[in-house]
Amino acid sequence: MTFPRASKALERFTVLDLTRIRSGPTAVRQLSDWGANVIKIEAPANLADSEQPGGPRHGPDFQNLHRNKRAMTLNLKDPKGLEVFRRMAKKADVVVENYRPDVKTKLGIGYESLRAINPRLVYASISGFGQDGPYSKRPGFDQIAQGMGGLMSITGAPGHGPMRAGIPVADLTAGLFCALGILTALLERDVSGEGQWVQTSLLQAQIFMLDFQGARWLVDREIPKQAGNNHPTSIPTGVFKTSDGFINIATTGGAIWQRFAEAIDAPDLLANPDYATTAARSDNRDALNATIETYLTKRPTKEWVSILNDGGVPCGPIYTIDEVFSDEQVKHLHVAQDVPGAKHKLIAQPFTLSRTPSRMAARPPLVGEQTKEILGEFGFDGSEIAALKQSKVI
Repeated sequence: MTFPRASKALERFTVLDLTRIRSGPTAVRQLSDWGANVIKIEAPANLADSEQPGGPRHGPDFQNLHRNKRAMTLNLKDPKGLEVFRRMAKKADVVVENYRPDVKTKLGIGYESLRAINPRLVYASISGFGQDGPYSKRPGFDQIAQGMGGLMSITGAPGHGPMRAGIPVADLTAGLFCALGILTALLERDVSGEGQWVQTSLLQAQIFMLDFQGARWLVDREIPKQAGNNHPTSIPTGVFKTSDGFINIATTGGAIWQRFAEAIDAPDLLANPDYATTAARSDNRDALNATIETYLTKRPTKEWVSILNDGGVPCGPIYTIDEVFSDEQVKHLHVAQDVPGAKHKLIAQPFTLSRTPSRMAARPPLVGEQTKEILGEFGFDGSEIAALKQSKVI
C-alpha cells in the first residue's frame, strides 16, 4: 500500500469505518491520525443522500473529521455488497459503526454475525442511548444528550433557562471514549487472542463528563445549579471586567486567594472577615466579585494577565477563535498543521509521542477514491472488481 500513514504507532491495524456525522468519525479519526489503515466505506453515489449530515465534503466539518483515511464505495443493501464487506471483515482488526442499534442487524453486519467469521475482530458501536433498553431505538443527537445528561441544567446564567454548550460535547466525548475502548480491547486481544464488542452512547458519555457535578448528587444528594461564568465551588473563580474587556481568573484555596489580593493591591480584601474562608467567600460571592472588579477595571486585560501570572495566580485572556490561533503558545505547540494537497490547516492531535508522532499525512478522500486499490489488497482480482462495478455494488 502506497498510501501515506500519519504515524507508525497503529499502522499494524486495519479499520473498516462505517460511521458518519460526528461521534463515529471522531472515534475513527483517533485511529487514522495514529497510523491505522482506515477504510471509509460509503454508499455509491447513486444511492447516497443528496444532503449528507455534517455539511459538504469539501467543507470544514468533513475536512476536519476525515483526514488520513482512504475511501471506497459499497452497497451494503445488495447481497453481493454484503458478501464483499464480510470478506473484508474477515481480515480486518476493527469495525466501527454508529447506526441506530436495529439497523446493523437488518443489514446483517452486527457484532455476532461478524464475530462468527472473525473471532479476533474488535467491533465498536456508538448510539444515542445504548444498544438496548427503553430508549435504544430513539435517534440520537448531541443537543438531546446534553439536555438529558444534565449539562444544560448547569450551563448558562442563573434564571435564564437551560443553555447548550458551544461545542457538541456528547458527540465528541462519545467518539473519544469509543476510541479509548477500541484501544483497550486491542490491548486485551494481545492476551486473550479474541476481539470483543465495544459499546458507548452519547447519553453515557455526557453523564460521565458531568464528573464532580454528578458526584455532588451521587455522594451528597446536592443538585448543582447554573452558575454562569462563576466556578461552582472555587471562589472567586470566573470572568471579570477589566478596563478594555474581560479576563478569566481562577482563585482556588487560601494561598492563591492571598496571592491574588496582593497582586491586585487589595489588602482590605484579606482583612475583611466576609472573605476570610472559602465558605465565607462562597456566601458573599456577588459582593466579592463586584469589589474585585473595582480593582480590575483600572487596567487592561493584557497588563492583568502579566501581573497575575507573575504573582502565581492562574488567569488568562478570553479569546475569539481567530485570537486562539494567533497566540504565541498555540503557535509554539503546532496546534494547527498544514494538510498535504490542501490550502488550509487543521487542528492536530492534542498529545504527542516521542518516537512515533502523528502528522497530517493525507487530505480527506474523495467519494470512492481508493475503491479499486482497497479491494485489491483484500484479495479481489480485476475481474471481480469489474463485475462489482458493473452491477453497481461499488
